[in-house]
Amino acid sequence: MDMHDITAQITVEEAKWLIDTNDKTLLVDVREDREMAVGYIRDTRFILVHLLGDEIERLSVEKDSPVIIYCSSGGNSALAALILRDIGYKNAYSLEGGFNAWMEAGYEVVSQGHLTTDQLRRYSRHLLLNEIGEEGQARLLLSKVLIVGAGGLGSPAGLYLAACGVGTLGIADFDRVATSNLNRQIFHGTPDVRRYKIDSAKDAIERINPDVRVNLYRERVTASNVMGIIDEFDIVIDAADNVETKFLLNDACFFAGKPYIYGGAVQFDGQMGVFHPKKEGPCLRCMFPKPPPQEQVPT
Repeated sequence: MDMHDITAQITVEEAKWLIDTNDKTLLVDVREDREMAVGYIRDTRFILVHLLGDEIERLSVEKDSPVIIYCSSGGNSALAALILRDIGYKNAYSLEGGFNAWMEAGYEVVSQGHLTTDQLRRYSRHLLLNEIGEEGQARLLLSKVLIVGAGGLGSPAGLYLAACGVGTLGIADFDRVATSNLNRQIFHGTPDVRRYKIDSAKDAIERINPDVRVNLYRERVTASNVMGIIDEFDIVIDAADNVETKFLLNDACFFAGKPYIYGGAVQFDGQMGVFHPKKEGPCLRCMFPKPPPQEQVPT
């Protein structure tokens, strides 16, 4: 490879070759601190763009040594490469596509945290959020959420929780998939008709995120089994389609001190609420002291 043919941009493949074959290659990361939560390339120097000229002089880098600069997507590093070229570093290159392209290519990523390389890639957008970051993602991976009902409410809830990295999902449902379910219950597809809903739900979750552990409960939730089912979970999501089960889950979560997320929808109307009795808040019975007669409540 003739490095003189490369412009100020360098592809991840060319950068990898240069790093592997030239031990004088200097790697420079110009990202902000919060962006580094997704990891970095091994043996990198961390220098902000506005400090680059002064800092690289302190490193005593030879003017003809290769310098590869990267940011998240390639914008800031392109400016940085031009800055270095202007002060005489003729082999300064911006990594095309930035660190994101490096990760997508499957090359090694180093992290100070506990997430694997695959997890850094999958959850990289979460790691950039101050509200989540690596600590928040680690908590999601350790969390356990039970969804009761694998229908119109349980399907999107389960898929989004799987996608965001909730480590364990429980699915409780005793019904089979019907053709009439397919217009809204996105856990299931046409080949799943007549299968148990929990089985097609498990398949859908594993397609989204194969790292999620899925616990299945092919049974009706009743007073005799509810405490045992909810016991191992941190949060219970009520996506059931009948009032009896909703009040049963509310009561069980109240006595177990677990957060209870209630949801219900009929046609274009819906309700939802989050109840956490351990925080001394209200429960569903505070809003609706007695269940309405069944004939007044469509599924």
